[in-house]
Amino acid sequence: MLLVPGLAGARPEQLVADERSVGPDGDLFLTYPADSPAVRAATHAQDDEVPAVLELTDVAPVSVPHRIRGRAWVSGWLTLVPGRAGPGRMTLRLEVGEAYVDDLWGAQAVDPEDFALAAPDPLVRHEPELLQHLAAVHGEQMGLLRGLVEREDVARATPLALDRFGLRVRFGRGDGHTFDARFDFPEPVTDITGLRRAMHRLFEAAAG
Repeated sequence: MLLVPGLAGARPEQLVADERSVGPDGDLFLTYPADSPAVRAATHAQDDEVPAVLELTDVAPVSVPHRIRGRAWVSGWLTLVPGRAGPGRMTLRLEVGEAYVDDLWGAQAVDPEDFALAAPDPLVRHEPELLQHLAAVHGEQMGLLRGLVEREDVARATPLALDRFGLRVRFGRGDGHTFDARFDFPEPVTDITGLRRAMHRLFEAAAG
C-alpha cells in the first residue's frame, strides 16, 4: 500500500499498485489506473516531488498460525513516468530514500545503495508453490523434521519460508503454542535442481 500525505480519504485498495518492479538503480516503479488517488497526487504536484511510503506485508502462502512473515517500509519521493504504462494507466517512480524491514530474520534498516545492488533470491518466484507442495504432498517428510528440534510435545510441522539458504518451519505444540526453526542448507542453492538435492539431504538427516 502506498501512503501519501493528503490521501487520508482514499480507500486502501486504491493505494495498492497493479504492478510493481525495481529499476536497475534501485528505484521502485508502481503502476496504477490513471485516475487513482496516488496518480492524481503526483500530477497535482507538477514538478515537485511527492513524499510517500510504500508499505509491504509478506503473508505466508500456506495455512499456518500467525501468517504474516514480515513487513517492510520504503520511503522516498514520487514522480510521474509518462509513457511507461499502457492506455488508462500511469507509472509512478519512487526514488528510495530509506527502507526498513521487520521480518522473521530480524528488524533492521536497509541502505538504499545496498537495496539497489541486491539481487532477487533465485527461488523467490517459486517459493509459494514450493511451500504449498511441501505442505500438501510431503507431510510425512515434514513431520520427520520434528526429530531435529529439541522440543517436547511437537504436534505438527508446516513449511513457512524457503530461500536459497534454507527452510524455515513453524512447529505447533499440543498446547496450541508455536515456534519456528530454520534448517540451513550446506551451501546456497542456485536453482530448483540444487534445491531438490538439498531437501533430499535434509529429509535423509531427519529420517536417520
